[in-house]
Amino acid sequence: MDFEFSEEQRLLRESVAQFVAQDYPFSRRRELAASEEGFGRDVWARFADLGWLALPFPEEAGGFGATPVETMILMEAIGRGLMVEPFLSTVVLGGGSLRLGGSPSQRAEALPPLIEGKILLAFAFAEPQSRFHLADVETRAERNGAGHRLTGRKIVVLHGGTADKLVVSARTGGSARDEAGISLFLIDRASPGVELRAYPTIDGLRAAEITLEGVEAGPESLLGELGGALPLIEAVVDNGIAAVCAEALGAMEVLYETTLEYLRTRRQFGRPIGSFQVLQHRMVDMYMELEQARSMTYMVTLRLEDPDPAERRRAASAAKVQIGESGRFVGRQAVQLHGGMGMVDEHLVSHYFKRLTVIDTQFGNVDHHLERMAAL
Repeated sequence: MDFEFSEEQRLLRESVAQFVAQDYPFSRRRELAASEEGFGRDVWARFADLGWLALPFPEEAGGFGATPVETMILMEAIGRGLMVEPFLSTVVLGGGSLRLGGSPSQRAEALPPLIEGKILLAFAFAEPQSRFHLADVETRAERNGAGHRLTGRKIVVLHGGTADKLVVSARTGGSARDEAGISLFLIDRASPGVELRAYPTIDGLRAAEITLEGVEAGPESLLGELGGALPLIEAVVDNGIAAVCAEALGAMEVLYETTLEYLRTRRQFGRPIGSFQVLQHRMVDMYMELEQARSMTYMVTLRLEDPDPAERRRAASAAKVQIGESGRFVGRQAVQLHGGMGMVDEHLVSHYFKRLTVIDTQFGNVDHHLERMAAL
């Protein structure tokens, strides 16, 4: 199989790498993470101007119709820069719901302003009791004339506090954990009955808990098939898994390179500590984990458009397991080899390790995906 990037993909990779190196230093990331919204509106506008928000969307909606590989390239750069902008929540998850399940009128209305950077989306699918079970939905959507009335609670909604619209899963039939009877709705965050509590997460991003109390959702807000949204949710989440795998890959690359440079410059007993054989062996182990993570990230990215959903899910779980294990190993080694410096908030190593730790649990941890692979 040919893993060489095309000329356009190489240009995209160079462009995003240059942006991270010149316009998004670690000091800028710290400043944005500590701001009121938790990201930079000016940075988001640059994303739009450079066409990055348009990558996965069809040309008729103003997008580029790119493949998942282009999204992977951008997410890897986001991981290298440890960017806090809501690309995952708005483009991959919220926008992915519209791209994969929205009607032509819904896509025509929502995607152009998304691509222009004028609106943000959030994907509200997790609930307090659901853990990683996508079909465990207790939020109810009861018939109300031609539309529905939503009541329930959603947790850890990534960038929910700054989103203009929410993609919400709710049960229109059946009981909790039934695979049938789940629907998706696109609602305004400012709708009456939407209560929101935003908070910072341990990795420097933002999330929110959302309570829905009789929120009105008209017939135009239904995404996809009534009561048949689980396959759509699974597809969106698998795209999210591939995206965070690429992000984790970029973060691991920075940890490896930073640690290697530290071992070359830190001196002990009159020579660089990188000359000690035992530390060289640990760097080789880090490199091997990094390359395994790269291979699995490429694999899941290429499987996202597999016509067999079971093959896509199997690839997503296999990649998530490898990323979780590799990220934990590379992060721990980076912290340990930096000594006390690897633990302090002022050094970038601790921040990258925190993000890798969150990615390990995002969309399901290693144990969950091992179980899913066994079931498949």
